[in-house]
Amino acid sequence: MGKLRVYVGTYTWKESKGIYLMELDLATGKLSAPELAAEATNPTFLAIHPSKRFLYAVGEIGSFKGKSSGSVSAFAIAPGTGKLTPLNSQRSGGAGPCHVTVDKEGKNLLVANYSGGSVAILPIAADGSLEEPSCTIQHQGKGHDPRRQEGPHAHSINLDPAGRFAFAADLGLDKLLIYRFDAAKGALTPNDPPSASVAPGAGPRHFAFHPNGRFAYVINEMGMTVTAFAYDAERGALRELQTVRTLPEGRETTPADSTAEVVVHPSGKFLYGSNRGHDSIAIFAVDAETGKLTPAGHEPTQGKNPRNFAIEPAGAWLLAANQNSASVVVFRIDPKSGALTPAGVKADIPAPVCVRYLP
Repeated sequence: MGKLRVYVGTYTWKESKGIYLMELDLATGKLSAPELAAEATNPTFLAIHPSKRFLYAVGEIGSFKGKSSGSVSAFAIAPGTGKLTPLNSQRSGGAGPCHVTVDKEGKNLLVANYSGGSVAILPIAADGSLEEPSCTIQHQGKGHDPRRQEGPHAHSINLDPAGRFAFAADLGLDKLLIYRFDAAKGALTPNDPPSASVAPGAGPRHFAFHPNGRFAYVINEMGMTVTAFAYDAERGALRELQTVRTLPEGRETTPADSTAEVVVHPSGKFLYGSNRGHDSIAIFAVDAETGKLTPAGHEPTQGKNPRNFAIEPAGAWLLAANQNSASVVVFRIDPKSGALTPAGVKADIPAPVCVRYLP
């Protein structure tokens, strides 16, 4: 069993100082007391290098070194303690970066800039530090809702399992923009097909592949839905299979409602999505043959405004970050039903947003 390190990214508007570190006991689900791993400004979303030696964090800000851009920072991970040593920071290629991912070779960091409506690639040097963006793509257009979709809002960027294609969920455009990814050059070029669409006003946010690589899922922040796709790995194409609501049957959507994170269980049997406003994790069973979803219940997150949540690699525990109640709560996952049971464990961390594990 053993233990995992847990890094938590936060908003630093009030009490938070940056990135926090805990240990998760895989036998009991207990968490060690949170410690500050590194000071940073709004390090809301995190990614860990495949070598496990470096951690990257967005700086969700609107201005960096006098330019209209957020930042991305690199940290070295101390092997013994897990504490973080700053390496460097670079501009993110747009304002308000909100999501980062690292390619499987550890050569490039991909970032989505929400406010700026752009995506960018920053090459990773041998020492783990970040170079200036090698590629920046500005999204264009607007969506159905004039209040939320007045322009592009890139909310996440993810790579397919083979590392050939990148998928940028743009809330402002109701599209998943699809790019061919060149790891050697640190470049993105529009794919053919260049995108997949969701319902007008749905607002796609985060995106996840099924472990078998045949299916993919996007959670729609404004529509309170999850859309399932079949994935053609040769063409980098997505074909919609179904769209299902994340709220319980009969529960009307309110202005306070929005979704946040979507995660497929390592077994591929279940999918989970977070509901803000309803303050719950929606649970779905996944059909192994078709990729389609069947609602399997909801579990309150025991806090307010659940943002990102993460399932540890063995699939036994889920940690949910409740941003507005300053808590990270642990749930046990039933391997047969996918049901979540509170473990009676809570960590107090100011404005938690993102959870990442390190063995």
